[in-house]
Amino acid sequence: MTQLEASLPNVIVTEPVEATGAHGHPPGDLAIWVFIFAELLVFGVFFASYAFARAKNVALFDTMQHTLDRNLGAVNTVLLISASYFVARAVASIQRGGAEASRNASRWLLAGMAGGGGFLVVKLFEYADKLSAGINLSTNSFYMFYLSLTFFHFMHVILGMVILAAVWHKTRQGGYTASDCHGLETGASYWHMVDLVWIVLFPLVYVMH
Repeated sequence: MTQLEASLPNVIVTEPVEATGAHGHPPGDLAIWVFIFAELLVFGVFFASYAFARAKNVALFDTMQHTLDRNLGAVNTVLLISASYFVARAVASIQRGGAEASRNASRWLLAGMAGGGGFLVVKLFEYADKLSAGINLSTNSFYMFYLSLTFFHFMHVILGMVILAAVWHKTRQGGYTASDCHGLETGASYWHMVDLVWIVLFPLVYVMH
């Protein structure tokens, strides 16, 4: 025993415990983050184009915004935020581990997919209402952007639900553990990106004047 050890008899030295993200790495695979940043760049270009077009014809855009159903847009916002919460709970369940981790996580993922499905149903109702009124891409510049932006996002929600379905299937089979859940984190990261885009898109197109 060294002199230092003898002088510190009550000190207990332990090894550091690693946790997910302890080294500052983003969750999931690096490839999904490259894809996410590329997708955000595309949406950013769309949003900038919308803002530029709106600045050139503020009166038209303000008038057309009042023809949208903000209540349905708000419902869809709640649905996607709730879905992201459920997906985050699924990841947390796996990371905590335990005998019921996979079962609990699969239930949270189902809840997340239900939120995404609800979003798609509400959006289809909005599209049907506009199409029945004779509105399409050529109606005016506002509706060209509205239909293009929201449908582009709509397709991302569908892709996100396909990814969630794939990770739900693997989760249900016990394919993820606290030490190996990169696949689940990857799917969750993509879903959160879809949610983030809508959080920007909703006030931009439905609310801001």
